[in-house]
Amino acid sequence: MASSNPTAGAGSRRLRVGRPSATSRDELERLAFELFARKGFEQTTVDDIAAAAKVSRRTFFRYHASKNDLVWGDFDSQLAGFRDLLAACPPEVPMMDALRGAVVSFNRFNPADVPWHRRRMELILRVPALQADSTLRYASWRSVVAAFVADRTGRPQDALLPRQVGYATLATCIAAYEQWLADDGTDLAELLDTAMRELQGGFGGHAPTTAFPAAP
Repeated sequence: MASSNPTAGAGSRRLRVGRPSATSRDELERLAFELFARKGFEQTTVDDIAAAAKVSRRTFFRYHASKNDLVWGDFDSQLAGFRDLLAACPPEVPMMDALRGAVVSFNRFNPADVPWHRRRMELILRVPALQADSTLRYASWRSVVAAFVADRTGRPQDALLPRQVGYATLATCIAAYEQWLADDGTDLAELLDTAMRELQGGFGGHAPTTAFPAAP
């Protein structure tokens, strides 16, 4: 659940009137996000994005398989980075400490990138079409966690524990992201660290706020 800042532009060898053609993934993303903000995600078409960038549909599809794919950014590269963070953790670090550290590090952004990432995650978590599209990407993300847990525990990746930790970690991250989007004043890394510590501790550190009647 991380991505780069879609703000880079591309130059042109010839003097042109108006905006130069976009020839980079980041520039296409930036222009698309501007259109999404003005028109709405579902009302914006690939043709709209290509026209804003002054490129052909064919050029658009060189960078992104679809409009939905554009919102996720370079997901495969980001996922590889997450896998590398987990692999680099020393084996003496307890498994859940290592996982928490990798999740937090993976979701740290330069201040200039935070507004763009917030807009990206608002789309991913709030647009129905993108929520449906997220299934395969979430499965890929969980599989990275499950592979790490399997390696640490000596169990098959499709065993219960690796699966369980993968699902629980993803749900924890989504909950933290939803809280972050609901409150502009919160720090994403701190929220994720807190949420992962709660998961790690089994949510056992909270006393009930009301007394429950004894069973008859």
